[in-house]
Amino acid sequence: MSIRDWPAAERPREKLLELGAAALSDAELLAIFLRTGVAGKSAVDLARHLLADFGSLRALLEADLQSFGQHLGLGPAKFAQLQAVLEMGRRHLAERLRRDSALESPQAVRDYLKARLRHEPHEVFGCLFLDAKHRVICFEALFFGSIDGASVYPRQVVKRALAHNAAAAILVHNHPSGVAEPSQADRLLTERLKEALGMIEVRVLDHFIVGDGEPLSMAEYGWV
Repeated sequence: MSIRDWPAAERPREKLLELGAAALSDAELLAIFLRTGVAGKSAVDLARHLLADFGSLRALLEADLQSFGQHLGLGPAKFAQLQAVLEMGRRHLAERLRRDSALESPQAVRDYLKARLRHEPHEVFGCLFLDAKHRVICFEALFFGSIDGASVYPRQVVKRALAHNAAAAILVHNHPSGVAEPSQADRLLTERLKEALGMIEVRVLDHFIVGDGEPLSMAEYGWV
């Protein structure tokens, strides 16, 4: 049966318009993105099939073009559309973050950093550079590494802080393993960067570690 023949309250698009996107299942949200099904499968059936194939919605969203295109109903055009949607989401979070003080919007900081780094397959270290009122100037990914580490050079962090005329910074890196617990090396690096940036009067407000769940704030544990 075509989705058009379903009761209006059960159609994903109508359900979203009436109840909001949060009321939809992963399959229903994906069906709206797919728009159409394939022979013998409605868009919702196809969405369920794809989620089963990939294992989760996150795995589908983070798939590369080659693995994405190997699945029924998907191809380069859908991949391009999906990447555009994901990038719009990241830019929306970045704009939201720039409106307020980072210290007054801790969840906005977490949401942005999670969207920016959680999908990275290798470790990435970056900084949110802030002005004197702790508003975000920009985010920069500064160092890229292997699956279990990235070399970070304090001199380069200081150089970029000066280039942005930053008054404060929030450090961030991801753990591709998904476990956000800080290592001893993470804590030592934080101290080195606090000392280096302190020499140019740039205050380190926090160091976030991005894993599978909510980013861990080292400041909340008294480690910054």
